[in-house]
Amino acid sequence: MATQVPTSSEPGFSTLLRGIVNDIGDLIKQQLQFARAEIKADLQKSKEAAAFLALGAGSAFVGVLFFGLMLVHLLHWLTTPAPADAASLPLWGCHAIVAGLFLVFGAGLILAARRMFDSVPALPEQTLQTAKENVEWITNSK
Repeated sequence: MATQVPTSSEPGFSTLLRGIVNDIGDLIKQQLQFARAEIKADLQKSKEAAAFLALGAGSAFVGVLFFGLMLVHLLHWLTTPAPADAASLPLWGCHAIVAGLFLVFGAGLILAARRMFDSVPALPEQTLQTAKENVEWITNSK
């Protein structure tokens, strides 16, 4: 006498549970890959902004140095009598022009870097939004 095991076309509870666990694991892996890609893109934007900030700060620093030299030459020019062959533009004026150019260029780069940093989100927003939607879907599907 042969015993026949009844077969059902529907999968068993353990098979369904294993499938759900596997799907949740795949979903978490995909979320981590998505977050990693988003963070990588944000880091690239931050590097570009940091480069602009460094260039701007360096340029502003050079401008401040020239401004200091200009003040030294202005003090010297104010305390000495005017020579007969004085140039039409004193040396302190030349330093002032160069300092102003460096300061304006540096300020522009610093402002551009600030705008770039403001455009980079602190957290991976798309990943967080997708994770929230997934959690809502899982909790509402019961």
